[in-house]
Amino acid sequence: MLLVVAVLIGFASLYITNSLVKDLSLEERKKIELWAKAIREISNITDLADSSQNFAIVLEVLENNTTVPVLLTDENDSILSHMNIRPSRLQTQEDAQRMLSQMKSSKEPIVVTLIDGSKNIVYYKDSTTLVKLTYYPYVQLIVIILFIIASYYAFSHSRKAEQNRVWVGLAKETAHQLGTPTSSLLAWLELIRDSGIDPKLVANFEKDISRLEKVVDRFSKIGSSPSLRVTNLLTVIGSTVDYLRNRISSKISLTVQFNSAESIPVPINETLFEWVLENVIRNSVDAIQSTGEVTVSVIDNTQVVFIDITDTGKGIPRSHFKTVFQPGYTTKSRGWGLGLTLSKRIIEVYHNGKLFVNSSEVDKGTTFRIVLNKSHN
Repeated sequence: MLLVVAVLIGFASLYITNSLVKDLSLEERKKIELWAKAIREISNITDLADSSQNFAIVLEVLENNTTVPVLLTDENDSILSHMNIRPSRLQTQEDAQRMLSQMKSSKEPIVVTLIDGSKNIVYYKDSTTLVKLTYYPYVQLIVIILFIIASYYAFSHSRKAEQNRVWVGLAKETAHQLGTPTSSLLAWLELIRDSGIDPKLVANFEKDISRLEKVVDRFSKIGSSPSLRVTNLLTVIGSTVDYLRNRISSKISLTVQFNSAESIPVPINETLFEWVLENVIRNSVDAIQSTGEVTVSVIDNTQVVFIDITDTGKGIPRSHFKTVFQPGYTTKSRGWGLGLTLSKRIIEVYHNGKLFVNSSEVDKGTTFRIVLNKSHN
């Protein structure tokens, strides 16, 4: 809105200034026409000592032009005199002819017929003041646009900084709120171990507490600079897929397309990267209406690694490829729409990688791609 208003103001200024320039241009031509008449009157004076021929006002007219550049030539374009032109611009014949050509193309010349029938020609161009006034609104418009663009980027940066503070504050508060009951559950776990309860139940309870501890650790890392450690990427992906496979519908197949015995060392923060994988895979699972398949594949290149998560879900329209990563965007009745936003932040800010929709077709499926660097930057 500010940019549109600024442009409208600039164009209004341009229109008004152009109108003023036209008016001033007409005034300058009238001044030069009067100057040409004065030249003609001077040529009609036969006796400068004749007091009956009052030529003082004629001389005043000639001297009054102090701004408009003028060249006076004969019929053969030989320069007779000039006004308001720096001598340095008429030093050589080439300079004089160049100036004469500029004036010929600038304004229509004024022909002065002298008393003996010969003719002088007056060439002129816009004064420096008029030229400045002509270009002023364009400069003003550019300055306004640059100012608004700078203001927009400053506002955008401030807004993002505020969003980042909200992200960090929310994450830290969540970690704090979860930390207390988690510590309490750890104490209860020790008591349960000694109470004679079925060891399998105790083991499952311990897994859930460990999972809760991992969630607390994930939130606590948001806002700080998590350390990256060279880790076998395939092992991390395999363990995450195994964990999720037992927690999704049996109608959905979750598979990997790589040899888990191989090794692809990549610097990552394992805790946060697992979180990203879970978010993206769960998003792919949610996109499948009933039955379908989610596949995780890895492409090892020289400097980067591509992790593709492909589903056979409902797909994403091309116009929403970037929208899905915006905070609050969700097509589900439940959820805050923060999973993909947080995942993109973790990959691009903390891992200096990329997360984006690589391809998608409505009613056929989507492929999300994660790009990781194989070395520290």
